[in-house]
Amino acid sequence: QVQLVESGGGLVQPGGSLKLSCIASGFTLSLYTMSWYRQAPGKERELVASISSVGGIITYGDSVKGRFTISRDRASNTLYLQMDSLKPEDTAVYYCRRGTVSTVWGQGTQVTVSS
Repeated sequence: QVQLVESGGGLVQPGGSLKLSCIASGFTLSLYTMSWYRQAPGKERELVASISSVGGIITYGDSVKGRFTISRDRASNTLYLQMDSLKPEDTAVYYCRRGTVSTVWGQGTQVTVSS
């Protein structure tokens, strides 16, 4: 069964860090383009970062460049998102996604940045 399970969200103060994980099962994560998206209340879902299957080409959304880092671990079949210098506007539900056509989504993990 193909499944994505995110974890690592929580409440953090502005300027803090969090590391999100997305464990993949039922498929080999490195064979697909994998992405992190987020959706804040009242806003559309937006791309945070992606890593391509071929060449590992990485793309970041403009609002997170220089602060977030996407990575993957083949041994554990896990996608990561290291988030540093967090801002209140980073508050959202974060989702991982497999592929770009016939996509598969995880259930999401809440990140709240607040003092």
